[in-house]
Amino acid sequence: MVVAGRRSDAPRTKPDGTREFSRLRDYVGRGVLTTATYEARALGVHSGMPAMKAARLAPDAILLPVNFDLYRTYSRLFKDAVRSISSSMEDVGIDEVYADVSLTDGDSEVIARKLKSAVFEATNLTCSVGIAPNKLLAKLCSDMQKPDGITIVTLADVQSRIWPMAANKINGVGPKAAAKLASFGITTIGEIAARDERWLVEHFGRSYGAWLRRVSNGLDDRPVVTYSEPVSMSRETTFERDLHAVRHRQELGAAFTRLCEQVALDLQRKGYLARKIGIKLRFNDFKTVTRDVTLPEPIDDAKALRRAATECLKRVELVKSIRLLGVKAGNLQHAGEASSNESPQFTLDF
Repeated sequence: MVVAGRRSDAPRTKPDGTREFSRLRDYVGRGVLTTATYEARALGVHSGMPAMKAARLAPDAILLPVNFDLYRTYSRLFKDAVRSISSSMEDVGIDEVYADVSLTDGDSEVIARKLKSAVFEATNLTCSVGIAPNKLLAKLCSDMQKPDGITIVTLADVQSRIWPMAANKINGVGPKAAAKLASFGITTIGEIAARDERWLVEHFGRSYGAWLRRVSNGLDDRPVVTYSEPVSMSRETTFERDLHAVRHRQELGAAFTRLCEQVALDLQRKGYLARKIGIKLRFNDFKTVTRDVTLPEPIDDAKALRRAATECLKRVELVKSIRLLGVKAGNLQHAGEASSNESPQFTLDF
């Protein structure tokens, strides 16, 4: 089963009361997979993969539509459940958190079972728990026994349990770094740890090389951050077909307005105002351009936001068809800190 569809891909109830589900082979469009079950992943399907490509690998997979309202509801329940066990929690995604459980009663196994029980009671969902001395190791071991697993790792376990893992399992070792490591015959975390720090610095730079040396030995001093200010808020959409600025003006305009309204609602719901408004366009040749405008006064109003975003659009030559459109609000400040809520005039950043 995969999640990637539109509302039209929702299961249909037949006259006899049974439900009929769409299949991935019938999908037509430019969407990407939000997620996939382990059975589908075994066929090479994974999150972020274009749905049309996934259909070639798993054509018989059941296709379900995206339902972000439902996900947000369960995400909130999940995080509240974790907070009931440890109030020191860092939110790192819709379905992932770090929690400092050093002051929680019980040994690691007891704490892990408390967490899983709280989440299941709140959501009827299972989860995987990794308990370790730091965030780096906790992240690595939380992935070891998915789904519904418990993994406990200490620093004494690094050599036997962490070093055999692939180098790209470390958060921060992306495809380019993994490819460069592989060019030197380094494919596991242990093979990174075996290299002298001077060698790593020589080939990967002073900061990244030193970091590779530390993390390959399981060292990480990052604290659990319970609160952080957002840097920006944005919304974007990829169209099912390329839209031309003239021939599809009405459709593009409606999508543009909707994005501005969504960003404005995000700002209002979280109590922020924005001083910088930007747009993102990806054309049919996959070239991406961005433009932004800085305002004399911060805003959270959809109409004012759209006016500012329109000023940005005027600075883009719209001769090619558009594949993706996005709107972004940056330079955020709390609504209570604003000196004025009046609609501003605009100054442009060229």
